[in-house]
Amino acid sequence: MPRLPTDRLTRKSKGAPFKAPLIVSGKSGNALHVHALDLRAQRLGLYKGQPLANARAMVQPLTIVPADEKADAMLLDGIADWSDRFTPLVTLDTPDGLFLDITGAAHLFGGEAAMLAHVTGLIAKQGFVVRGAIAGTSLAAHALARFAPSIVPARGEAQAVAPLPITALECGDKILRALRHAGLKNIGMVAERLRSELSERLGKAFVTRLKVMLGAEEQPLSPRRALPDLMAEQRFAEPIVTQDAIAASLFSLAQSLSEILEREGRSARVLEAVFFRADGKVDRIAIKTGEPLRDPKIIMRLLNQKLDALADPLDPGFGFDLVRLEALLAEETKPGTISFDHDENARRQIAFLVDRLSVRFGEHRVQRFIPQDTHIPEAAGIAIPAQDRDFAPGNWVLKRQPGDPPRRPLRLLQKPEEVSAMASVPDGPPMRFRWRQCLHEVARAEGPERVAMEWWRSTGLARDYFRVETETGQRFWLYRDGPYGGLAPRWYVQGLFA
Repeated sequence: MPRLPTDRLTRKSKGAPFKAPLIVSGKSGNALHVHALDLRAQRLGLYKGQPLANARAMVQPLTIVPADEKADAMLLDGIADWSDRFTPLVTLDTPDGLFLDITGAAHLFGGEAAMLAHVTGLIAKQGFVVRGAIAGTSLAAHALARFAPSIVPARGEAQAVAPLPITALECGDKILRALRHAGLKNIGMVAERLRSELSERLGKAFVTRLKVMLGAEEQPLSPRRALPDLMAEQRFAEPIVTQDAIAASLFSLAQSLSEILEREGRSARVLEAVFFRADGKVDRIAIKTGEPLRDPKIIMRLLNQKLDALADPLDPGFGFDLVRLEALLAEETKPGTISFDHDENARRQIAFLVDRLSVRFGEHRVQRFIPQDTHIPEAAGIAIPAQDRDFAPGNWVLKRQPGDPPRRPLRLLQKPEEVSAMASVPDGPPMRFRWRQCLHEVARAEGPERVAMEWWRSTGLARDYFRVETETGQRFWLYRDGPYGGLAPRWYVQGLFA
């Protein structure tokens, strides 16, 4: 898309042409230059990179708009999202291009020539000036799309790019001046030089770039999005707009993906439904499950739950012409052994409830506690998303005999609160204490239970914990710091028993 900035402005004006030739101005240092220009300005002899003062002197009047690179980047991202309908491997070729890896996908559109015409035609209908090329390497396709749009046969990159000017190398002004000084005018002339000579004078990076452009080496593409493990999609000759048609399409895709997962011996943990609108907008909704899943009915229930919970409801606009269901994360299904006394159905119902709540409210809001290998109460458990299985509980368990009273309170305060207490002896239980302006008389007490800080901690004193019951029947969990080194002991409330 060689004129992306001007195309964006033209589309923003709803196709109404500007009265004068359009120039998008950029700033380099303290000087203004032509960042982009439309076809009328180009026909009048103006060119990209030209000083803006020179352009104004050559042509009057001009419509000059400051460059907005952020808006251009957002527009290119939107086009890249739309291009996912052709292949999931799409990479940005900034500032105004895209790379599409169509390996194994061209036959779905009738061959490479038909696919190139189809893709460029659809983009052109959206109001963009577009050129495209197909080649075996990314840099060869990049150069040909800008200078000689064509389709290169297998291993024909060197011959195809040979006539292109050296500016197609896009290797920087310093290297271009060196090539011109040596009398080299096109890529073919550069390719005839010895690699050792080019490497010594222009650097190894330039030689590597030249090899990639000639097809001697490949430069792998980094996709914008993680490629799905498995997926199923459905295209429509006429865009669908009704909720019933969308739901029927999703259920059909869930059944197809379930069959693929079963055939592969896998189940999905993360699923994403992608809706491609006819006007180019793309909507995505993702769900995550706590356990591997491939039942199409459960998949549909979770997707419907997600759709109902959207703050901005799914808007089909002029309709969806492609719907895709992707398994972003698919795990191998491992058979498990279930004991006769194990209520597997109840466990699955709880897991499904966790999934539904996580889909509706967000996985970070539905949590479970994992015990940790420590005796320190406030660090004995951590809260993690309930769907996350990467955290395993520690081996340490507080032993308790049947019939014994609970040794840990039901309610643990987020932060211990200091109280004023009186004890009969320095290391004995409290006789009375004042907490939150209320005086409590102790009727019974159990303890002390000493809990020491971890040996690797440089701060923190050992604590002596007491379980106390007041005359009114309330039960508290208190601990004492000290006495140590002549310091007076300090008392804290840590929790409350039921």
